[in-house]
Amino acid sequence: MTVRFKGNKQSLPSRPCAACGREMTWRKSWAKNWEQVKYCSDACRRKGVPHG
Repeated sequence: MTVRFKGNKQSLPSRPCAACGREMTWRKSWAKNWEQVKYCSDACRRKGVPHG
């Protein structure tokens, strides 16, 4: 997926964090692996997906 930033952040794709549910907006550093991004931060990655 190619995303070109036009200055309007509303046009960027987003998804919820798997651990906390916070909305994550696409970042240029995630361009190559956006499909695999699940967590908004290192803290959420350590916490992981809540069970139950």
